[in-house]
Amino acid sequence: MTLKELDLAAGAITRRNRGGYAWTRFALKLATGAIDWMVIAGTSFLISILYARASSGEWWTSQSQVALAAVLASTFVLLNAVRGQYQIGHYVGVRRDFGTTLTLWSATFVILIAFAFATKTTENFSRVAVTLSFVVGLPAIFIARGAARRMMTLGSKIGIIPARRVMLVGREEDVTAFAMRYQPWNAGMHIAGTGLLAPAGGPVSRDDIARIATQARDMQLDDVLIIVPWSETETIDRLVDGFMRIPVTIHLGPERIFDRFQDIHIAKAGGIASLQLGRPPLTAGEVMLKRALDLALGSFALFMFTPVLLVIAIAIKLDSSGPVLFRQRRLGFNQREFQIVKFRTMTVMDDGDVVRQATRNDQRVTRVGRVLRRWNLDELPQLLNVLAGQMSLVGPRPHAIAHDREFDDRIALYARRHNVKPGITGWAQVHGLRGETDTDAKMKARVEHDLFYIDNWSILLDIEILFRTVFSRKAYDNAF
Repeated sequence: MTLKELDLAAGAITRRNRGGYAWTRFALKLATGAIDWMVIAGTSFLISILYARASSGEWWTSQSQVALAAVLASTFVLLNAVRGQYQIGHYVGVRRDFGTTLTLWSATFVILIAFAFATKTTENFSRVAVTLSFVVGLPAIFIARGAARRMMTLGSKIGIIPARRVMLVGREEDVTAFAMRYQPWNAGMHIAGTGLLAPAGGPVSRDDIARIATQARDMQLDDVLIIVPWSETETIDRLVDGFMRIPVTIHLGPERIFDRFQDIHIAKAGGIASLQLGRPPLTAGEVMLKRALDLALGSFALFMFTPVLLVIAIAIKLDSSGPVLFRQRRLGFNQREFQIVKFRTMTVMDDGDVVRQATRNDQRVTRVGRVLRRWNLDELPQLLNVLAGQMSLVGPRPHAIAHDREFDDRIALYARRHNVKPGITGWAQVHGLRGETDTDAKMKARVEHDLFYIDNWSILLDIEILFRTVFSRKAYDNAF
């Protein structure tokens, strides 16, 4: 799409939707909130009457069924409204909102329990109905929101649902590149027009800015996006001064570096404001939750596998000379060095500047070692590393330090894998990405999966990976 075509499309949308934008957006906010309320209330009430029928043979037992449905629905909708979750921009286009929705849904039940305890009405609510409402209600919300999102996205694209009316201001090449790269019409924006500045290197006069500001005033805009490199502070200051006289929201368009980050926002510490591009993958609370899972499951697994560990140790000792356990230096969280513990599966104990990876049919692998590596049993002693806090059950697999140094120079963002604790298993391993990394392409694929895990971590993802490590056939691919 050329800039001329962009302006023609914008003009058509402007003529077709000149009035009623504010009222339409307000009505859509009410509609999305009402959909949430009806879905939650309906789901909870249906669960309550079905449970009553199953437990007592009656469809109706008390008014608490209605009260539970109403309280849950009203609390969840109120929390979402306070957080601004019913903005059209949250429904138009692609948006990942699982974490926010899960948090608000969990907060709803915490508030319900606290309210029932404070008012001494806990006995009025069935614990089974409350639990089932929590479990079933969340997917019901996602299904309803998914349907609403698809309808609103389609309506926005064809102009039935008006979203934000936006003007793009900048040089022609910058505005065109921005429109093609971000496609704002797929994110709930209608491009009402463009305000073009002089080509790069040319002067940006006050008359040009006044002309664009007058044009913007006549378009009845919601937003103005200034698509100018941030280094041009004088031009940006002049544009901001010009648009401050118009009742619009002024945005400074993104720099190219923004494409590398998903979670960008303004952070404030006292009187200091900064643009936060990234943060540690896990918050303090998430670190504690992950550590609690490691300690609970790690201790249980070590207890359950103790007989297996003893049998393996005896088999290794009888099969070949050397120690039962193999120790090697690895880099953990924040590139801190630790010694990983594994069952010895080879006749060598490499841990220097040169470490040769195991290959298929490697003669250095012992008979017992071949079985252990095939079924991932050589990794079991790493439960000790987990309990010691050096590793996690799930995370990017740690490599020999010699390999870390080698690939850090050749694979972009390789070292970012150390922003979380390494794991006994990981997202890459359950996708069959394990074994020898004799090419950069193999290591790059593994790193990409590790970075996906880091950027999308959740406790549910950890549980899924653990489950797939045991039961998925892919988790055993390339094990030699």
